[in-house]
Amino acid sequence: MQIGAHVRDDDPLSAARERAAESVQFFLSDPQGWRKPQPHPQASELADAGVSVFVHAPYVINVASLNNRIRIPSRKAVAQHAAAAAETGARGLIVHGGHVRKGEDPAEGLANWRKLFQRQEEQGGFEVPVLIENTAGGDGAMARDLDRIARLWDEVADFGAGFCLDTCHAHAAGWDLSEVVDRVRAITGRIDLVHLNNSRDERGSQRDRHANVVGGEGTIDPELLVAVARAADAPVIVETPPEGQEADIEFLRARV
Repeated sequence: MQIGAHVRDDDPLSAARERAAESVQFFLSDPQGWRKPQPHPQASELADAGVSVFVHAPYVINVASLNNRIRIPSRKAVAQHAAAAAETGARGLIVHGGHVRKGEDPAEGLANWRKLFQRQEEQGGFEVPVLIENTAGGDGAMARDLDRIARLWDEVADFGAGFCLDTCHAHAAGWDLSEVVDRVRAITGRIDLVHLNNSRDERGSQRDRHANVVGGEGTIDPELLVAVARAADAPVIVETPPEGQEADIEFLRARV
């Protein structure tokens, strides 16, 4: 099992060495913007360094949206970031499940995910696997509830979509982490990456506030997070406060 962290975008290799990380995740552009990603200055080094790379797509992307002014640029951005991620040797592009607005039909949002893959398949497919991440809250969310994730997978499974399990998001959405791996696999058949994050808030809060795996600020028992990592048997990325990431990685590596 490879264990690493979400790190600064400009120098992920140095950040990996500082944390003794075997994998890294980073953004290729402003996570709150639509700017096209540029070639990463360490792209060739990353591809040859023996460090597993994952790229996180910007938060503004919402493939499910029924608003053309959001959905169409979102589709374009996913393709652009997948292509740029491939240049770094990335093993996947993580994309949040997105949402529809109040009063809109979630089924249309789910269908928009299928259309994303269908359109890209006509152009040869994505250059790296697209890993859909579960989210913490929102009544119109595509990937907050397990039942809706099951409906989402009915739309995207045939296109090889991957799944990224975020433990803070799952906890915030009210999932039982002691059985989460089995329940997700029963739906998706796979877990490609784990964002192993503690939560500053109680279960079911629908608040997405990450805490370090260890350090006392989290509301999830660190040993329960270890059990999730063991059961998932997938690469692990901690998206936790940077000052505690080295301790998080050391703790996890000692136990898994």
